[in-house]
Amino acid sequence: MGLLTDDHDFRAMRHYRSFVFADFPAYLSGVEDLLRVRASQGAHTVLALFDPEEYADFCADSGLDPDRPSSRARFTGELAVTGPTVPYNGEPLADLLPTLIKKAFRQATWEYASMSLARLGTCTTCGKDIGQEAFARARDLLARILDTARPGRQHLTCSVSASPETLVAVLHADTDADGTARLDDAEALEFTAVLALGLAALPGRLAMRASTRGAADRVYGWRLRAGDLDPLTAGEVFDACCTDIDSGDPIPPESSVDYCVPPDLGPNCPPPGHRH
Repeated sequence: MGLLTDDHDFRAMRHYRSFVFADFPAYLSGVEDLLRVRASQGAHTVLALFDPEEYADFCADSGLDPDRPSSRARFTGELAVTGPTVPYNGEPLADLLPTLIKKAFRQATWEYASMSLARLGTCTTCGKDIGQEAFARARDLLARILDTARPGRQHLTCSVSASPETLVAVLHADTDADGTARLDDAEALEFTAVLALGLAALPGRLAMRASTRGAADRVYGWRLRAGDLDPLTAGEVFDACCTDIDSGDPIPPESSVDYCVPPDLGPNCPPPGHRH
């Protein structure tokens, strides 16, 4: 089932005469009622993000009338194969919407980063694929970052100054006492692609917040510069975390947080990346 997730997209569909819902809350209520009925009948339903602009492009490319329910059904079928989906298992629709939006955002980030890496082409000096080299280095660096973190919960954020807006990827990992890191594969793939793009072509930063039971959280980070990670000083980390992004005003530091330099990534850290 294709789902409109906000009032803006809902209004974009209102100009189709075959789209009969009068307002967004009534639309969501109708969808939820239909989901419950289908579940009571034993039907399995997955929800996909329905984007009106993509729908209009799809109909134009396929020669379909966008003002027909059959066209919407065909587009939704395509979404089920190519787009992010979440299964409906009886949860309130309000709980599923953020999950669906998050998955759609992650896929869009992954696709943009992957396409940008592919467009970098090959190095004119050595003939190597620049994007592939950057991705391999990003993967190895991420492994070293997790290996050198204390056991516990890690929250990593990588931001890259892309156009038209900054790319941001987030990764959560749980590191056991033996050093084994448990993480979501899809989340790690997206994070690695964004990190690779920063290493290869664009300025950015990587921040880590490491939480261990019974100890203060440790916050540290790096700049992405010339194919390598440049450690931030404790003062730079403090300034970044304790300054309001919009106003530039200082904000109080969190209690039980240690703003510090990152740990040495050790002798197994991969050498600096492709620099031709």
